[in-house]
Amino acid sequence: MSDIICVTNRKLCREDFLTRLGRIADEKPLMIILREKDLPEEEYRELAKKAQEICSSRGVPLVLHTFYDVAIELGVERIHMPLGVLREMPEEKKRYFTQIGASCHSVEDVIEAEKLGVTYVTAGHIFATDCKKGVPPRGTEFLEEVCRKASVPVYAIGGITEEKMPLIRHCGASGACMMSYFFLT
Repeated sequence: MSDIICVTNRKLCREDFLTRLGRIADEKPLMIILREKDLPEEEYRELAKKAQEICSSRGVPLVLHTFYDVAIELGVERIHMPLGVLREMPEEKKRYFTQIGASCHSVEDVIEAEKLGVTYVTAGHIFATDCKKGVPPRGTEFLEEVCRKASVPVYAIGGITEEKMPLIRHCGASGACMMSYFFLT
């Protein structure tokens, strides 16, 4: 699983979320992004503390999402940001992180994210996915173009399955993000 990033979604989870998170960490993905976009900051902080214990005990990097002050407070040196939030993130806060990722939906987004200091990007959504119901996927041509233009690692996101990984790699991506694979299986 060295090129697979787990993106969490506790609403998809069919069992206790933290139990599932432990099982996922046991599979040794490249990292786990604690996405949980619906949580207010305080609830996210509490969940992040528990996720941090689980990931740390298994040697899997935890990446927090959006709440960079929570990440700094908890000593988590990896953050993944929506591009709009990254634009507003103060430079002095960025310096804290060893890894900053951003969600990108165009080549222009990738170029901007790189200027804003990211160390990797997620590009998508590549294939049809329930997370983006009714929104047409961008496809593998988009992924190939992003990979050609990017100077940082690119991870495909959206509708990724194990069977699609050879195609993702062929497009030049460093790997992929999976959500349903981890929470619906």
